[in-house]
Amino acid sequence: MKIAILGSGGREHALAFQISKSPKLKKMYCIPGNAGTGIIAENVKIEIDDFKKIYEFVESADIDLVIVGPEKPLVNGIVNFLDKKNVKVFGPKQEVAQLEGSKIFTKQICEKYKIPTAKFGTFKNKEETFKFLQNVKMPIVIKADVLAAGKGVYICKDLESSKNATIEIFNGKFGKADHILVEEFLEGEEMSYFIISDGKSFKSFNTAQDHKRVGEGDVGKNTGGMGAYSPSSLLNPELESKIINRIIKPTLNAISEIGETYVGFLYAGLMIKHNDPYLIEYNVRMGDPECQTILPLLKSDLLDLIISCCEKNLEKQNIEWYEKKSLCIVLCSNGYPESYKKNIEIQNFNNLKQDKNNFIFHAGTEIISDKIYATGGRVLNFVSTSDEFIKSRNQIIEQIKKLSWKNGFYRSDIGHKVINK
Repeated sequence: MKIAILGSGGREHALAFQISKSPKLKKMYCIPGNAGTGIIAENVKIEIDDFKKIYEFVESADIDLVIVGPEKPLVNGIVNFLDKKNVKVFGPKQEVAQLEGSKIFTKQICEKYKIPTAKFGTFKNKEETFKFLQNVKMPIVIKADVLAAGKGVYICKDLESSKNATIEIFNGKFGKADHILVEEFLEGEEMSYFIISDGKSFKSFNTAQDHKRVGEGDVGKNTGGMGAYSPSSLLNPELESKIINRIIKPTLNAISEIGETYVGFLYAGLMIKHNDPYLIEYNVRMGDPECQTILPLLKSDLLDLIISCCEKNLEKQNIEWYEKKSLCIVLCSNGYPESYKKNIEIQNFNNLKQDKNNFIFHAGTEIISDKIYATGGRVLNFVSTSDEFIKSRNQIIEQIKKLSWKNGFYRSDIGHKVINK
């Protein structure tokens, strides 16, 4: 089977790596890919928002299946576009990708179907928002109603910081924003809960906990993710039952009632308080770096699962997992998530070990003249699986020190909540 994976991040490298194990795979392409995917697949330099060129390549290369990694092409309708051309594609259509593309769309579903979530208000300009903020209890959460690569969320402790967040969003920091979302601040512990769906049925696809803040101790600016671990220590049978019955099933029912089906990965970002789940947000794809953390634990054939979703027979599949802990630390370019230098060479790769328990998934990298260069803010994902989170973290830090890349930084406390318990 010939497949193409759209995207260039650590998530797409992890997907490609896992799929490369499948006996059903004949040839794999990554569009546009990175230095890591180029080792196990053929990279094709096409922009992921150029749907016409993607289709032309898919047709010329006789691709059997397209797997969409990132959210932007999903929200922009790549699945609809390829579906009309009779191309088999794994991912949700544009109509339901609004679950991530519009936070207000998701909040309206929560309101209608009584899905537990934070109380909220929506506003269409700065003046309207400022007026509301004068009388709210702090802290407060302010979100851009656009795709923001995981960065468009502000937790504001006072009126001044909430006004600054409002100004940045309406001034276009994350793209044109017609509305802003203001939510109450929920206290508790965050957890990411994943499912895979074929439009008729769904199955749980493990859990993770992500570290979004740039600094040690979960402080500083929001990023696309500094690291994650899986499975979440919060999950138990009672909580999982609540997540499925109070959040996942009502959401899929809502999608069904608007005449659509959901095919692909769905990621629920949750806040857990007193063993009760509250929906923070939905992502309509695997998370990043959660995907890099979860997939090394998957025992089943990922390509088989994806094909079964496209053929609407996921119900027959049994998903098996290794009974291990997995932890991921992201090595970033100095300056991230603000400005950083690009095209910096990364040396010493030969010093690093990769085996059945230790993985390096590339993100912002490119091979130029047989050398690896950092081209993005999040550069490499170091993942280790073991029987203890602390063991995984120590193995990763040892690896990063061996790499000794002076132009990058990382958080050495990923998983601190579960490790320090």
